[in-house]
Amino acid sequence: MIEGIVNAYYEPVVTLSLQGPDGQIQEVEAVVDTGYNGLLTLPPSVVSDLRLPYTSRGEARLADGSVAEFDIYGVTVLWDGQPKHIEADEASSIPLVGMMLLDRHNLSIDVENGGRVLIQAKG
Repeated sequence: MIEGIVNAYYEPVVTLSLQGPDGQIQEVEAVVDTGYNGLLTLPPSVVSDLRLPYTSRGEARLADGSVAEFDIYGVTVLWDGQPKHIEADEASSIPLVGMMLLDRHNLSIDVENGGRVLIQAKG
C-alpha cells in the first residue's frame, strides 16, 4: 500500500524512493496523473543525481497535437514495498506517476485539501 496526500493545488501526491545503479537512494514527491499513460517521469536533476542509465529515446503526442521527444532512463522504484525496475521518461516538470505504474492497483483519492491518496494492489 502506498499512501499520500492531496496538496493545496488539489494534486494527489505520493513520496517514492528511487534507487540508482550505484545503490544511491533519493526520495521524490510525485503527482499521480491519470492523464499520463506512461510509468513515471523524472526531471533532469533527479536523472543526474542518481546517475541513471540511458536506455532509449521516446516521443509523445501532447494535448495540443504537437510531438515531444524525450530520453528514457532505467531506475528502480520502491513500489508497494517491493523494488521494481522500470523505465522513466525524462521531463522538465515535477515527477509524475502514470497509469502504467498503477497497473493492477486501485487508486482512491479523497478530493479535498489534505485528503488521503491510497494506492493498493488488487487482489
